[in-house]
Amino acid sequence: MISRLFVGIGLLAVAGGVRAQDRQVVQPPGRVAGLPFSPAVRVGNMLYLSGQLGLVPGTPQLADTGIAGQTRQALENVKALLVYAGSSLERVVRCTVFLTDMRDYGKMNEVYATYFPKDPPARSTVAGSGLALGARVEIECMATVGG
Repeated sequence: MISRLFVGIGLLAVAGGVRAQDRQVVQPPGRVAGLPFSPAVRVGNMLYLSGQLGLVPGTPQLADTGIAGQTRQALENVKALLVYAGSSLERVVRCTVFLTDMRDYGKMNEVYATYFPKDPPARSTVAGSGLALGARVEIECMATVGG
């Protein structure tokens, strides 16, 4: 209970330190309209990406039904969003991978490793009961931007 209190206080302190003019929403072209979240938000030299599914860019359609294909497309979507925002895969410092089935971990990890072959970012992987649009994997990242 005490650790939750300290985390809550820490989050409030961080949130209180961000001025509206420091927060920039990144809206790449071709984004599916009407979604209640931003694809990415930049604060200072940090870029926070929303979770990316293995969707064909500009559509609500999954690129593949298999875990390897969805992972590849999700990471291509991460890569494209990073580049649009002035960053790159080499500047990713943290990722969270969400799976619908932990049995997909090995195949997901094989594809993931090809995108981060050297000095990979910190990462957590969790499994849940479902993801948006029937996806099998979702990947969110944080990266640095600029000098």
